[in-house]
Formats: sequence, C-alpha cells, structure tokens
Amino acid sequence: MQFNKPLRQGVLQKRYKRFLADIDFGQGDIITAHCPNTGAMTGCAQPGFKAWCSVSDNPKRKYSLTWELAQNGKAEMIVVNTQHANRMAGELLQANLVPELSQWQELKPEQRYGREKSRIDWWGIDANRQECFIEVKSVTLADDKCGYFPDAVSQRAHKHLNELMQMTRDGHRAIQLYMVMHQGIESVTPAKHIDPKYAELCKQAESEGVEFYAVKCVITPQEIKLERPVPVTL
Repeated sequence: MQFNKPLRQGVLQKRYKRFLADIDFGQGDIITAHCPNTGAMTGCAQPGFKAWCSVSDNPKRKYSLTWELAQNGKAEMIVVNTQHANRMAGELLQANLVPELSQWQELKPEQRYGREKSRIDWWGIDANRQECFIEVKSVTLADDKCGYFPDAVSQRAHKHLNELMQMTRDGHRAIQLYMVMHQGIESVTPAKHIDPKYAELCKQAESEGVEFYAVKCVITPQEIKLERPVPVTL
C-alpha cells in the first residue's frame, strides 16, 4: 500500500479527545489533525514522537490532516491509522505469503454475518469450497519485541471472538488475523495483563478451531508493505 501523496512530517505535541492530535510542523506551525484511532495508543502517542500526516483537499473537512504514522524514541515506525490494517490484510489474502491464507475462490470485505448481523472484515470461500470468516486486528502495543492485543479492555474484541467461535460450530473456517503495525514487534500474544477475559477467550477459541495468525508489515513514510509472518502465542 502506497500513500497517494507525500506525507507531511512534524512532531507530536499531544493526542486528546481520542480523535485529535496537535502536531508541530516547525516555526510555530502547530496544526490539529484527525486521529483515526479509538484505542489507548499506549506507547504510540508520546509527545515528541515524529508524526506523519496525510493532507486532504476536501474543503468540507474540519481537519484537513489525518495522522497516519508515528516514530518512537527507538526509531521504530508505527501505523497510527487503524484502517490500514484491513487494507494490508486484503493485500495479504491476495498474496502467497501465508499458504493457509491464500488461494481463495471468492473474497469480499465487510460482509454481514452471524446471528447478530455483525460485519466481518473479510469473508471468503477457500480452495476446499469452505466458507471462511476473517477478523482483523491492528497490533501496536509493544514491550520487549512482543506485541500485545488489546491495549485496553475491549468488549468489542470479546464479541468478535465469540462470533468466530460460533462460525466454527456452524462448520465454517474462522480466523483471527493480527496485522503487526509496529516495527519493534516480533511476536504477538493476548494482553492478559490488560484484558484477562480476552486472553481466556483466545484459548477457548483455539480449542474450538479458530485459527490465529500474525503478519508483520514494513512501514515507511512512502508505503506500508507486507514483510513476514510472526508467531502467535496464546
């Protein structure tokens, strides 16, 4: 995935009200940007981090800038815009990087499914003509090269795992796919210290046939691209 236009680089001053970030572009030019990330963003939004923003030409937008990337004190790049995780998952599903996640006979994003009519990130029919439901999560919480999900207690993540388990009970494939959007992460595990219920549900889901995968991305101000699978420990 390439950025259509050059990103504007500055320095993060603060992130606040969940959706806003003040970024200093030098010489007193501090601009408020839209922050497309509803999570806690632990370790991703420290004042002084480098920040890259895309610029919109839409005159109807209140904030013309969207915060896309950050770089921490270790010079590790981080994708702030969580929407890019789904886009990269789409590229992954059409590549051959992970054999179990390739060779689809049909593939569609954002499909309604299940008894609650939720929206699954990706739906497909695999080479064996089996329906497959793929939930994508962006992983940016890092500690000593390990990535943790979620970065705050997430009832929504609990719901998604329960829905994936229901799909396996109904005879379908169900996949939890973690897109690693932080250059310092080399493995992924549920954040038991933050959300123990989610960690319990992951183990239950695995026992019921839900598949878990994680794939790391290369991140630069010019593009985000797939790198390689990394291990998931439940």
